[in-house]
Amino acid sequence: MVEEKSKPPDTVKRIIVDTNIIFSSLLNYNSISVKLIFNSRKVFEFYSCLYMRAEIREHWDRLKEISKLSEYELREARSRLFGKIKFIDEKLISPETWLNAERLVKDIDEDDVDFIALTNHLNGVLWTNDMELSRGLKKKNFKRVFTTREMLEFRKKKTGK
Repeated sequence: MVEEKSKPPDTVKRIIVDTNIIFSSLLNYNSISVKLIFNSRKVFEFYSCLYMRAEIREHWDRLKEISKLSEYELREARSRLFGKIKFIDEKLISPETWLNAERLVKDIDEDDVDFIALTNHLNGVLWTNDMELSRGLKKKNFKRVFTTREMLEFRKKKTGK
């Protein structure tokens, strides 16, 4: 993967997608999250780290069980979602950025360090519905985190829809 340095146009925000967004999207393909991913091209660019793909693989059997989808249907849904996300190799993130991310999440949820590091690396916004993570980051003055509701509000402000 090529390291991205250029800033997108002001109207497009770089959104780093947390695993819980993809989990919920795979479990309910008619969800608001899926609609945001597929219908926000002029407002958002979606990114995630390779780690997220591994997390989905790790929990694949559980996703199949909960979703009640066939293997084929679940693979198709994953493929379509992943097709809308640019995956960035975590090896491109500087050690300094990793240390900063580790400090931010150490007393919240260390499993989310990859997403915080990528958010800082791309100067983006983390999209998560993990309220503990969201509140914890905001308490530490890390404001670049959106819930799905905040994503909808931002898109409406930018597009009127």
